[in-house]
Amino acid sequence: MLKNTGINILGISCFYHDSAACLVRDGEIVCAAQEERFTRRKHDSGFPANAVSFCLKDAGICADDLELVAFYDKPFLKFERILETSLSYAPAGITQFIAAIPPWLKQKLWVTETIRSSLSYKGKVIFPSHHESHAASAFYPSPFERAAFLTVDGAGEWDTAAFGTGQGNKLDIRQSLRFPNSLGLLYSAFTYYTGFKVNSGEYKLMGLAPYGSPVYKDIILKELIDLKKDGSFRINMDYFSFCSGMRMTNRRFDRLFGAPPRKPEGEITMKYMDVASSIQAATEEIILKMASYVREDTGEDKLCLAGGVALNCVANGRILRSGLFSDIWVQPASGDAGGAMGAALLAWHKYLGRDRSCGKGGDTQKSSLLGPFYRDDYIESFLKSEGVPYRKLDQDGVADKVAGLVSSGMVVGWFQGRMEFGPRALGARSIIADARSPGMQEKLNLKIKFRESFRPFAPSVLGEKVSEWFDLDRDSPYMLLVADVKKEKRLDENKEYSGLDKLKAARSLVPAVTHVDYSSRVQTVRREDNPLYYDMIMSFYRETGCPMVINTSFNVRGEPLVLSPEDAYRCFRNTQMDYLMLGNFLLDKKEQPFPAAAPHAAEKRSGCSGGREWIN
Repeated sequence: MLKNTGINILGISCFYHDSAACLVRDGEIVCAAQEERFTRRKHDSGFPANAVSFCLKDAGICADDLELVAFYDKPFLKFERILETSLSYAPAGITQFIAAIPPWLKQKLWVTETIRSSLSYKGKVIFPSHHESHAASAFYPSPFERAAFLTVDGAGEWDTAAFGTGQGNKLDIRQSLRFPNSLGLLYSAFTYYTGFKVNSGEYKLMGLAPYGSPVYKDIILKELIDLKKDGSFRINMDYFSFCSGMRMTNRRFDRLFGAPPRKPEGEITMKYMDVASSIQAATEEIILKMASYVREDTGEDKLCLAGGVALNCVANGRILRSGLFSDIWVQPASGDAGGAMGAALLAWHKYLGRDRSCGKGGDTQKSSLLGPFYRDDYIESFLKSEGVPYRKLDQDGVADKVAGLVSSGMVVGWFQGRMEFGPRALGARSIIADARSPGMQEKLNLKIKFRESFRPFAPSVLGEKVSEWFDLDRDSPYMLLVADVKKEKRLDENKEYSGLDKLKAARSLVPAVTHVDYSSRVQTVRREDNPLYYDMIMSFYRETGCPMVINTSFNVRGEPLVLSPEDAYRCFRNTQMDYLMLGNFLLDKKEQPFPAAAPHAAEKRSGCSGGREWIN
């Protein structure tokens, strides 16, 4: 808990998805958390009462100590878009309109009143625009004194993408794209079509793409959108229903691709793999055109990214390798959760006009380790109260012990320090394992994560060793860049297989973190950012000669990242994880007073017009 000094600003995002709160003091990010972690409802969209309570408590303040509360978008403008869209598509849009209006009239239009009553707050509430909040979350924490920014998502009020420049404390949006012309919604439509959940399964679509071929890319670019050289586009709404119904796509879309949408949990055939590959390829082309235009229009050689589409780490890697910019920085919480942070920072720098200081040698996001933490005395009290067998280790012995377990083929739950802000586990709430093991991807997916077999895993690699194993010449601390495995580390077995059979190939010396296209979603780890996690990987490296471990989020399918020791123990108990490192306390599955986790059900599954559209 911090001492109450300085000017405190609370940022809030909610009522769409991924509600969150962030506390900024004198321009410094103090803490941030997503509501889902507290309620255990993934992508919780409700008012973030628990996240707000945590932020205030962690900062050592109450609501009376807040100078400002900043909400991440303008509700009345968003409501205007919904009304106008419904009228434009009447009578077809009446079902969607009837479903949308009640929550708006009951809750979403009364944000100020909700904030005041929930917090007992009497001060000022400000409302930056949605993409302005995204832009602020991208530029202000970045390590750049000046840069261009690009924000791309589903939709804010009317905007679906925006770009501009930041310099010092100044932030200016130059142009934007308007609803319904949305790359985020286009990608979500294909998420729906391939049988995954919209606003949740987009990363599954990205993970499925390398198993197919982009045979439908030309159809997408010819029939579904009218793409311009500057990256702006028009969507052909004849194929989509998100403006007029409760589906993302319609029967005309089905006929275009020769099949109906895949049923959730249904078989993933080559057809849907090819569709996934095609929309991913089209998305990358659109993003690269956007980035090229941003470079040309702004003249800036550094780029900051935010918005839900910025979580597409494959596209991010393409931007970096294109050479358009000398460097890029991506907001780790690029979705709506990060809007809370952006709103708070915008209030400090733009609304109050306060100066900005860049991080010395890095960003000011504090490795995104901004959430709750639990002291060892709390953890031990919990373990004793539950009668849980454990062994307490000295702090100095944790890294070596866990490294030894991982090198012997064990899967270890790793619960240390402050929880991550954003969707990625970054070495605080992680499940770790040996990246060298050919069977580890299948084991983790089916017996621990209970999810589709094709889902890839990421490596946490020592920062100083990353260039020896991957085609990456810089840090990637937030797991938001994809890079290829070095050719000398690859194996050729992958050529013998197609489709999901590619999972049978080892592919590289670290097969568990090498995707079927020989790429990997890399997280680099520096000791100054996360000392204990770094020391564990270094110990593993000394023992094995491999400078990386698998890092996947500490949760099972359908649940958010674990928050507390109680959450971590429950996840450990209900999976086939071998060990749990809970602070300084080591739990061995074989010693626990419950039967081994039963096989999960998931184990049984098989897996338009001319001109440019940027708006000034």
